[in-house]
Amino acid sequence: MEVGELWDPEPGYLNTASYGLPPRPVVEAMERMMSDWRVGRTGFEPWELAVGKARSAFARLVHVPVNDVAVGATVSEQLGAIAAALPDNAHVIVPDCEFTSNLFPWLVQAQRGVTVTAVPLDRLTDSIDSRTTLVAFSLVQSASGEVAPADAIVAAARQYRAFVVVDATQACGWLPFDASQFDAVAVHAYKWLMAPRGASFLAISPELQDRLRPLAAGWYAGEDPSLSYYGPPLRLAGDARRFDTSPAWLSWVGAAPALEVVEQIGVEIICAHDVRLANRLRSGMGLPASNSAIVSANVPDAELKLARAGIRASVRAGRTRLACHIYTTDRDIDEALNALATV
Repeated sequence: MEVGELWDPEPGYLNTASYGLPPRPVVEAMERMMSDWRVGRTGFEPWELAVGKARSAFARLVHVPVNDVAVGATVSEQLGAIAAALPDNAHVIVPDCEFTSNLFPWLVQAQRGVTVTAVPLDRLTDSIDSRTTLVAFSLVQSASGEVAPADAIVAAARQYRAFVVVDATQACGWLPFDASQFDAVAVHAYKWLMAPRGASFLAISPELQDRLRPLAAGWYAGEDPSLSYYGPPLRLAGDARRFDTSPAWLSWVGAAPALEVVEQIGVEIICAHDVRLANRLRSGMGLPASNSAIVSANVPDAELKLARAGIRASVRAGRTRLACHIYTTDRDIDEALNALATV
């Protein structure tokens, strides 16, 4: 099956930064599960297998050992465990435009003396100093689509032995990166990985794992979940699985084939496609070329113009946000540019 045949989008979908469109194998897998669930045809064990498949695919995509990957439901939930492990009076640095899933977990630790300093993204590297305990940033900014200078940030943080925690939700699936260069990388899969909402990943370095407590530990965090249903003693997994939370099966049944599709196509190929189309948008709007799949622009009446033309996009931080992904076509770009040019 050709790549283009894996999706059936209505023309004009430029909103993957809000949610991705599922490829056909995702829809088919979820429909099979719904059919089985409706009549009680199976136990939950076949659905649970999807969690392991998705975890392994994610580990391969971001270049970390599968034993360093925990699964959960939201980014903020997963980063909350890291925030809770910060020492009293720790100092955290974040971009001032950071999405709150990678901001509020640090801010709620204020009662312990944890301070959070927000600075412009282009000043983040220079703001890291000997007082810095942890640096948190999105690899791709949600509002603007700006790709963070990750290598420079990591180099500065390492100089002062500060931890680096990344939210790659707006990057993973189109932007190639190596998660092993960071201490932790959280990713929700419902955007560029095109999975159902409710499946998220946390890649955690072994050093950071040793500093954390599994605050939401339950049966699924056990060394053998099937032997962790009842009673003491505590018997958690020895790797990152001890930070797992019980999976929402429907989400993971869809997540596994979604990540497999991304793997089969290749993130580098997806990146080239997405950025090419995003730069066609920029060129047509009089903007300079960029390295992002997300286009952010201040166009008068853009929301109304796009809606009238049936173009699905979004507005963030007062600017129109358009996002190109593997199912985006040149026709979509032409229609968006024509819509934005109308008076």
